[in-house]
Amino acid sequence: MASSTFTQTQTAQGNHTSLIRRVASASAIGTAAEYYDFFAYGTAAVLFFGHLFFPSHDPLISTLAAFATYAVGFLARPIGGIVFGHIGDKVGRKKALVATILIVGLGTFCIGLLPTYEKIGIWAPVLLIAIRLLQGFGVGGEQAGAVLMTAEYSQASRRGFFASWVQIGAPVGFLLPLALFAILNASLTAEQMMDWGWRVPFLLSALLVIVGLFIRLRIDESPVFAAIRETKAAESRPLKEVIRGNPKLVINGVAAKLIEACAFALFTVIILAWGKANNLDAGILMNSMIVAVILEIFAIPLMGALSDKIGRKPVYMMGALLIVISIVPFFYALSQNSYWLTQMAMIVALTLGHSMCYAPQASWFPELFPTHIRCSGIAVIWQVGSLIGSGVLGLVAVKILQATDGHWYGLALYVAVLGVISVVGLLRLPETAPGRRDGEYHTWEQH
Repeated sequence: MASSTFTQTQTAQGNHTSLIRRVASASAIGTAAEYYDFFAYGTAAVLFFGHLFFPSHDPLISTLAAFATYAVGFLARPIGGIVFGHIGDKVGRKKALVATILIVGLGTFCIGLLPTYEKIGIWAPVLLIAIRLLQGFGVGGEQAGAVLMTAEYSQASRRGFFASWVQIGAPVGFLLPLALFAILNASLTAEQMMDWGWRVPFLLSALLVIVGLFIRLRIDESPVFAAIRETKAAESRPLKEVIRGNPKLVINGVAAKLIEACAFALFTVIILAWGKANNLDAGILMNSMIVAVILEIFAIPLMGALSDKIGRKPVYMMGALLIVISIVPFFYALSQNSYWLTQMAMIVALTLGHSMCYAPQASWFPELFPTHIRCSGIAVIWQVGSLIGSGVLGLVAVKILQATDGHWYGLALYVAVLGVISVVGLLRLPETAPGRRDGEYHTWEQH
């Protein structure tokens, strides 16, 4: 009898683990589609869009204009986060996730079809901006819903590990368009790339979206949300309750998000513009970046598991401090134009520093809020933090490069300031990992 019970328990645990993996995969693919869009756009903004959509006699001005539309996408993200956070808390996590992946995917595909300034004049950048707003709106609800769905399916003791799988979508979404652009650059002439080659990564994004949508339609609603669907969810006003009832959590959460949002955008997108301004070897930058991002795919779940062992806050804090401490050596190493120095700098700052911040977010931010307002709470922290830390960075970085004649010290100071703000926010947030949480702080098992 005891043996039979033990076997049934093992089977149930195995089935649950399989279910979590399926949910995590569905969420990660959607996140990959989101980041595919932003990094395809970021790469194209540096290499092509300035000339194609914002022609100017000064290449730096064209790049600045292209990054302005990059920032526009972030402006719409908090709005999308509010709208889809409300839908996720009132209607369901699954419905919100299906809608967001469709919106983001449609926007990315449409960029690949856009006529350039040469063909339709001012309407080209106008349409590009409109699509970026649409994408930002969809992305605003994507990340919060994706991490939340996986976190709510995960068992408490391993939530940090399984929820962090969703974050793997970021490096995957970065690598795919980068690999496509690299293959296209090697296969096509510069004229062909400028004429039509740049469109290919945007059009191929449809494949990623179709796969993600297919998987998402096959998963069920979050069991935690399903349990309160007819009670608190029907009665609450999620956003109002988040802002009025949890203002300190929101402010400190946004502050904590800044260094992570800034770091990945800087190390993978802005650094290309800086390298271009300083005539650094683009091949060295790109290759070392690719290796560091590949390694981060493995580092993220390891850091997620570590957050289950020692807590969300210590892992996140180590990452934030590592980024701040290493930022000056990072730029110095890259300025030497040496592959090995650049590679080591990328591994320290991106593979280690960023993954330590990024992995715990997927479990920590959901654990800060009760079930009936959780999607809205995460969305506000995630998207406002991303807008300030990453969206504004594109514009600020180009202006800093202009003001400093391409020197790195302005960018380093900017990162250091955001890092200090994040550390202050981190210190003021409660620990939420089961067995490590602060004092009387309650996780959702008690809501």
